[in-house]
This record gives sequence, structure tokens and C-alpha cells, in this order.
Amino acid sequence: MFYLFFYVIIFLFGLTIGSFLNCVIYRLATEESFLEGRSYCPHCKHKLIWQDLIPLFSFIFLRGKCRYCQKPISWQYPLVELATGLLFLSIFNFQFSIFNLIIACFLIVIFIYDLKHYLIPDKVIYPAIAISLIFNFLPHQIFGGGSNQFSIFIYSILSAFGAAAFFTFIVLISHEKWMGMGDVKLAFLMGLFLGFPNILVALFLAFFIGATVGLILITLGKKTLKSEIPFGPFLVSGTFLALFFGQKLIDAYLNLFLPR
Repeated sequence: MFYLFFYVIIFLFGLTIGSFLNCVIYRLATEESFLEGRSYCPHCKHKLIWQDLIPLFSFIFLRGKCRYCQKPISWQYPLVELATGLLFLSIFNFQFSIFNLIIACFLIVIFIYDLKHYLIPDKVIYPAIAISLIFNFLPHQIFGGGSNQFSIFIYSILSAFGAAAFFTFIVLISHEKWMGMGDVKLAFLMGLFLGFPNILVALFLAFFIGATVGLILITLGKKTLKSEIPFGPFLVSGTFLALFFGQKLIDAYLNLFLPR
């Protein structure tokens, strides 16, 4: 019962953070501050009361419509809240650290913003990179992590520059037609966050998922070979999968091709 109660608290905390991330995503596009000012309906601009702001549950109680103008509430809001709650549960259960929780929030914002606007904003990616550098470097300097901790820091740096260099090469040879500099910065963040060899798993999964989704969309007639598809969501998806299952996938690969 104690663990069940603990998990419920974590999930509700994740829902609350997801609601805040929705605010960040919306106000990044409108160039408003997400640290001040009350939330409002994007259609009628009516300021929302507390009953309208209960994560996930308000969407259900209001039947997906604004209380004031009756226009539909975007499914983005409950889905981001639910995804954040489930991600927080997964991180607490499998890969708990404050660092992982913080970077997960940045990655959720990047996922949705790039999906909607085909852009990875510098206002999000640069703070995430700075926090990753601090979290990777400070344990060695302050907490005396020793040579092992320093090796982890070096591997993270090398992974970041290696991933960024690979994406920079793609950007240059395609003249930014296949992907943009935002993807380069995101790859750098992924390297810092995952380190080696998980960054390889994340990149492989990102390209695999991206190719699969692209083929499905082309088959359904939703996209063509010349259509633009944001790659950030696939990179973020690969990052989360590598975080939770990276080592297991690596072990499975080694056991398959290098049997002992």
C-alpha cells in the first residue's frame, strides 16, 4: 500500500509538471513569459479558474471543451500531462535522478514544439545543454567521484561532440534539407545526457522509428518523399528508449552476434 501511494503521488506530480510544460510550449510560441500571468483559453482569451486547471481531470470533466466559449481543447494538453506522469513514474522506477527528471522535461517540450512548429527553440535547448554540462561535471569536482566519474564526464563530452559532428555532416551535405541545426544541438544534448554507448542506441532507434513512421505516412498518402517531417520527436523518442532499455538492447545485440 505504501508503494502504491508513493507511485500515485509521483504520477500526480508528473501530471502537474506536464500542465506546466503545456504552458511553456504555448507561451514559447506567443513569446509570453511562462513565469507570470494567469492561464487563459487560446480561443476566447477568458482567464481560467482553478477548476479549469486540474491536470488531466479538467479535460475529462469539461468533456474536452472550453467552459466559456465551448470550443475544443487541444488533445495536446491531456496527452502531455499523461505522458509526463508516466515518464516520471518510469524514471522513478528504473533510472531515478533529479538530472533525469529535469532533462526529461526539456525533452518533452522539444518533442511537442518541434512537432507543432518544425523548430527546436534555442531558449529550450541551450539551458538543457548547460544543465547537462553542470550535472556531468560537478559530481567529479564537488563530490569526489574519482577517476571513474571523470571518465564518465569525458565519455559524455565525446559522445556529444561525436553525435553533433555526425548531424552537422548530414546538414552540410543536404544543405539543411534533411535536417537543421536544431537537430545538431539536440544530438549534442543527447550525447551529454546518455553518454557512450547509449547514444548509439538512441540514434539508431531515432532513425529506425523515423524511417518507419515516414514510410507509413507515405503509404497512407499523408506525406510524399519531398515532404518535411520534424526529426526532433524521433530523436527524443530514441533518447527515452535508450535511457530505459539501452543497456538491455546492447546486451541482446552482443549476445546475438557475439555469443560467448
